[in-house]
Amino acid sequence: MLPATFKLCAGISYRHARNMTGLRKTAMVAINHELSRLSGPGPSSWVSQVRRRSSLLSSRIEEKPYNDMEMSYIKQGEEALQKSISILSDQDGWQTEIVAANGDKVMSKVLPDIGKVFKLEVLLDQRPDNLYGELVDNMEQMGEWNPNVKQVKILQRIGRDTMVTHEMAAETPGNVVGPRDFVSVRCAKRRGSTCFLAGMSTQYTGMPEQKGFVRAENGPTCIVMRPSMEDPDKTKFTWLLSLDLKGWIPKTIINRVLSQTQMDFALHLRHRMAENSMAELQAC
Repeated sequence: MLPATFKLCAGISYRHARNMTGLRKTAMVAINHELSRLSGPGPSSWVSQVRRRSSLLSSRIEEKPYNDMEMSYIKQGEEALQKSISILSDQDGWQTEIVAANGDKVMSKVLPDIGKVFKLEVLLDQRPDNLYGELVDNMEQMGEWNPNVKQVKILQRIGRDTMVTHEMAAETPGNVVGPRDFVSVRCAKRRGSTCFLAGMSTQYTGMPEQKGFVRAENGPTCIVMRPSMEDPDKTKFTWLLSLDLKGWIPKTIINRVLSQTQMDFALHLRHRMAENSMAELQAC
């Protein structure tokens, strides 16, 4: 259903960056603080990889001057990543929604000021780089392999890691949930062998509400892809999903649809990656 598309997004503030230095310090301190919380007992190499190169925002600013609106989008993407990391770092309070025979699992918890969030955890027989290429570099092709997504379009790119997108979700079977669309700011990062795709809903003057669609909101949401500890050729794939579908829809239906959407996404992504691997073999 609406979704899968990584609707990484949620509430936005349009306070334009007044001071680049202050913004840089605030964003980096906040992200480093949350990354520190993530490094609990046990292996946390992917956390240290992010921390070692967490000066991305400052490097972007030095590369090229951005206007106030572009800086606002960059800040929103960084905030989505920070909030998502904070949520994922807290292992308490998660309730199991669905567990598949292959071990795929969807869990949920209710958070103040956000509401119910869902977390998909799966193990995929792919390297993180391959998945990053499909989900980020080929983002606009998602509608070709994910039946829950009608279309994904990149409206604007800002630097190397930030983009504004428009996603149109396919109708659910029986039209239980009518057509929804989302305008999102996304932050895509690669830190060592770990990849991130985070985001939240935003406003974009070039994409007003569309006829026949309800403009829903999402976020913070985030996909984290890191190598499995047991087999570096496999990926521990985690997807945090938070959606406000708007309109009048019973919560029981929303919970069922969103958790099933995440399970379906894992299935469709596996099929897509298998097809890519087959095509590569045939090309050799």
